[in-house]
Amino acid sequence: MRRAWHTTVLLLLMTVSAWADAQVFDVARLGEDPVPAQVVSGALDADFAGVPPSRGQAAIVESRRGVSWWRVTAREPLAPRPGQTLVLNFPYMNAVQAWRPGDALPVRLNLVGPDADLSHSTRGHFIPLPDGLARGESVYLRLECVTPMRIALTVEGVREAHRKDLTYVGWRVGVLSTTLVLAVLVFGFWVGIGERSYLYLMLALFGQVLYLVTTGGDLRAFESLSALMGQDLRASRIFALAAFISSNSFMAYYLDLVNRQPRINRVLTVCSLAALALIGWSIFSVSGLIPTLANTVVLVAIAAVIWAMGVAVGKRQNGALLLVFAMMPLVLLVALRAAVRLEMIGMPPWLDYVYPAGFMLSGLIVTIGLTGKMHQLRRDRDHASHMASYDALTGANSRPVIESHLRNAVAEAHDSGAPLSVVFFDIDNFKRINDQHGHRAGDECLKLVAMRTRNRLRTYDQIGRYGGDEMIVILPDTALKEAIGVAENLRSAVNCRPVATDDLQLEVTLSLGVAQLLPGETAEALLERADAALYASKSAGRDQVTGHVRSLLQAASAPPR
Repeated sequence: MRRAWHTTVLLLLMTVSAWADAQVFDVARLGEDPVPAQVVSGALDADFAGVPPSRGQAAIVESRRGVSWWRVTAREPLAPRPGQTLVLNFPYMNAVQAWRPGDALPVRLNLVGPDADLSHSTRGHFIPLPDGLARGESVYLRLECVTPMRIALTVEGVREAHRKDLTYVGWRVGVLSTTLVLAVLVFGFWVGIGERSYLYLMLALFGQVLYLVTTGGDLRAFESLSALMGQDLRASRIFALAAFISSNSFMAYYLDLVNRQPRINRVLTVCSLAALALIGWSIFSVSGLIPTLANTVVLVAIAAVIWAMGVAVGKRQNGALLLVFAMMPLVLLVALRAAVRLEMIGMPPWLDYVYPAGFMLSGLIVTIGLTGKMHQLRRDRDHASHMASYDALTGANSRPVIESHLRNAVAEAHDSGAPLSVVFFDIDNFKRINDQHGHRAGDECLKLVAMRTRNRLRTYDQIGRYGGDEMIVILPDTALKEAIGVAENLRSAVNCRPVATDDLQLEVTLSLGVAQLLPGETAEALLERADAALYASKSAGRDQVTGHVRSLLQAASAPPR
């Protein structure tokens, strides 16, 4: 409650301060660029045209690019105060030369370059007025306008100026660093998952950060980056247009406009191509026509995006409502900014704070939403991986997976010298079950056999379906004698009682072959010997286990000792 009261009082004080500034100054404009000495001497005062306060506050409202002169005249005496300044709020890259009463040379003001005042933040140009102003005295301003906008005029003491500087710097650092962290996080998602929507969002966030820091002068302390800032706005225009193209691509991909709304997708594609052409133009030119065309394209794209989001929500498209919630504030802010640049409306005083925050908020919400999508993609990938790794019918390992396990087990056994055995089995007369009772009964029979045999194995044993009704069991750390015992256990697990499927009671038996890995033997050779042992069990009457000692053929042909 106390905090709300303090906030209310602060807002009232700011309102009173703004009203006081409006009463203190008269503002007039001269659209020509004569010799400065003529203007400062007062010889051209009669040519200045008075400008009424903008929204109750003294302000420079420039709607044209180029050079213009402004006269700021004190209506009431402004008392001398140490550290007192006349502040031109949020001039961005518009440079100013200021002549105070008695000045022979101007105070040069710019956010970047040699005229930058590093003792203050980039929220404004600060003209020292420690001696105050008498009634009727004027400060003459020569404005080099590269971006038409409204520049509010306020008078601030040193404590108030520093407090506002700290607030502004903290706000900018928080917004920009959060947006940059989101961009890096989304980049990590893209690298890890490969989903294109993350790539488009990452490029849009990086482009927005670069645009904000180049237009706001946040990197002016780094001389090596000064070329990206200043009155040559080509870099900031390129970054803004690149972010715009990436945002269009993200929206089109996220909403699947190619398939769901092809007409809207074509509109966004044309807007992106137009923005790409403007990027090429911006590389070679600083024409004032570029931002006009760019903002027109932005407004067209925004209208298309709003329509696309509305249609997606109406069709209950997955993720559309979250996208509306995330993007609508930013879309409205960008539209408002474009309308200001096109001189369709005036510049709201709060837009300079809210505009960069809109990028951060939208990026944060979209990132959170994409995190949910990432989890869904991961679940889908895990499910697909599970489906590829396991046989859908029996739940045992698929053939590629069990063969891979066998190769790994053979390599480990050779390295460690531990025994390794393999059991190869199939269902006796399985074709007769399919022919007499149908494939559904055969499938149920195979499923129950796999379940019964799997339940008799150790946790680190591996079972897999090799093909049809053939199954492979890998028994690490198991010699042939113990493996034959395991095979007998598997056989008894199946033939101990009938297999019940639908209304049928089927007597099911297994034939099994067992082989132990020999020194230097490959996985393929081991499997062939187990298969030979399996067919030996078949030949001997089925429902039995045969162990393959080296090779039945080798054993028969071995010379006597």
